[in-house]
Amino acid sequence: MALAPSLQKYLSAESIAYDLVEHRPAMSATRIAEACKISGDCLVKGVLLRSRDGYLLAILPASYHLRLGDGTLQRMLCRDVDLAPESELEDVFKDCVQGAIPPAPACYGLDAIVDESIEAQPDIYMEAGDHETLVHMGQVQFAQLTKDAWRGHFSARD
Repeated sequence: MALAPSLQKYLSAESIAYDLVEHRPAMSATRIAEACKISGDCLVKGVLLRSRDGYLLAILPASYHLRLGDGTLQRMLCRDVDLAPESELEDVFKDCVQGAIPPAPACYGLDAIVDESIEAQPDIYMEAGDHETLVHMGQVQFAQLTKDAWRGHFSARD
């Protein structure tokens, strides 16, 4: 099992309790949830956004999609944002496999916004930085991990 070094260092420094869940290789959040027999509502994903001010990480349940086109997120953030191109992901998440973004903004120096629907989940699972490992933690630990993030409703169920 591989935990991205930046994430491991941050979790340790902040004394955030977690455990790792190994799963067969999967490239999509839906397949990961199926492989691990967990709800897509408690598997959270990070979506890298770009604005003129830099990058921002949107964190939402894997079973939801980002409502970027309707302007909700832009109004909440008071700035224009777009999806960051895939080619820029490896510049930000240097210690992660492409597409396996841990929704842990502080360890990558990112501002973030967390969809409030995640707060209903007692257990949270997230990518660890590869396509074979999840990080599992409780809601309290996830709140600590994202303590500096904005909160709001900006996603919709798939």
